[in-house]
Amino acid sequence: MTRSKQIMLISAACLVALGGYYAYATRGAANPEQRYKTHVLTQGDVTQTVSANGTLNPVTLVSVGTQVSGTVKKLHVDFNHQVKAGQVLAELDDAIYSAQVRQSDASMASAQASLQLARANETRMKSLFKEEYVSRQELDQAVQAREAAEAQARLARAQNDRDRANLGYSVIRSPVSGVVVDRQIDVGQTVAASFQTPTLFKIAQDLTQMQIYTTFAEADIGAIRVDQPVRFNVDAFPNRSFSGKVKQVRLNPTTQQNVVTYNVVVAVENPEQILLPGMTAYVSIVVAQKKAVLLVPNTALRFKPAETDKVEKADGEAAKSANGSRPSVQPGATGEKRRRDSGSSTVYVLASGKIKQVKVGTGITDSRFTEVAGGELKEGDKVITGENLPNSATPASSSTFRLRMF
Repeated sequence: MTRSKQIMLISAACLVALGGYYAYATRGAANPEQRYKTHVLTQGDVTQTVSANGTLNPVTLVSVGTQVSGTVKKLHVDFNHQVKAGQVLAELDDAIYSAQVRQSDASMASAQASLQLARANETRMKSLFKEEYVSRQELDQAVQAREAAEAQARLARAQNDRDRANLGYSVIRSPVSGVVVDRQIDVGQTVAASFQTPTLFKIAQDLTQMQIYTTFAEADIGAIRVDQPVRFNVDAFPNRSFSGKVKQVRLNPTTQQNVVTYNVVVAVENPEQILLPGMTAYVSIVVAQKKAVLLVPNTALRFKPAETDKVEKADGEAAKSANGSRPSVQPGATGEKRRRDSGSSTVYVLASGKIKQVKVGTGITDSRFTEVAGGELKEGDKVITGENLPNSATPASSSTFRLRMF
C-alpha cells in the first residue's frame, strides 16, 4: 500500500468519526428528551436515619474471680449452665487453708487459757491488796497482764476468722443467678490471686435483656435522643429485623485520628434468647420523618450539565459552570459531615425541550430522595438525573456520509 493510500484511509476514518459525532451532537441537542434521564417529581414519605455497627452484650455480665490462690480441684459447672446465686462453681485445693485454720484454732485456745489465768491472778491480787499483803504496783501489774491476755485472745480470734474466711474462699460460688457464658479454668490449673484478681467465670445475669454498645460520629450524635426507636440486623438472621430503643448517650467522647465519636447504648428485648452475646449489630436510628412531601432524587441534586449545554438562567442569575458549588445535601456513609437542616441546592429541569436551572430548598434526606423544602419546584416537574449513554451504532447510522473504498 502506497503512502498516498494510507493518508487517504486515515483521512476517511477521521471524516467518519467527525460526521458521527456531529450527527449525535445535533440529534442530542435537538432531542434533549432522549439525551437526558429525567424523573417526574411526586409526593411521598421520607425517613432520615443514622447508622453504625455495634456489639450485643448482656445488661449485667459478672466476672467471677478468686480471693485466694490454689490449684483447681473440682469444677461443678461448664459453658451455658444455668446457675443460682450462691451455687458452687469450683473448688480449690484447701489443704493449706485447712492447716492454717487448725493452727489458728490452737492459738486461740492457748490465748483463751492465758486470759483465764490472768483474770484469776488479778482477782487474787485484789484480795491480797485489800489485806495489804501486796503493793499497789503488784496489783497494777496483774491488771496489765489481764488486759494483755484479753488483747492476745482477740488477736487469736481475728486470725482464726481470717483463716476460716480463706478456707471458705477456696470454694468459688456464683454471686448472681444467670448463665455461664465463659469458663477460663480447668481442673489441675493453678490460679494466683495477687495484685489483680484472676477471672474464672463470666456469668450473664439475664439474657432476655440485652444491650448494644455502638458509637456514632459527632455529626450524627446531635440528632440522637434517649428513647428513640432503633432497628437493627445481625448476620445470624439476615432476613429478620429487630427493634430496640436508645437507653443512654454517654457524654465521654473518643477521638481517633481526629474523628470524634460518642458511645450510645441501645436496650433490646430478647425473649426468644436468639440474640447472643458478642453478635455484631447493624444499627439504624430514625432521626426525622416527613409525610406526603415533595421529593427530589438525590441524583438530580448531584447532576451538572456539560459546559457546552445551553441552560436558561434562574431568577436572573447566570447558570453555573460544571465546576461550581456542589449541592448542600450529599448522601453518603454514616458519620460523614453532611447538613441535615434545611439548605439550598440547584437542580436542572427539562421543560419544552430546554434545560432550566432551578434553585431548591432542601430538607431531610435518605439514601435516595431529599425533601423539597422550598424553591420553584412543583409536583410534575421533570428534573434531570443523568445523561443517557450514547448508542455506538446510532451516530454512524444517522449520518448520511458514505465512503467508497477503492
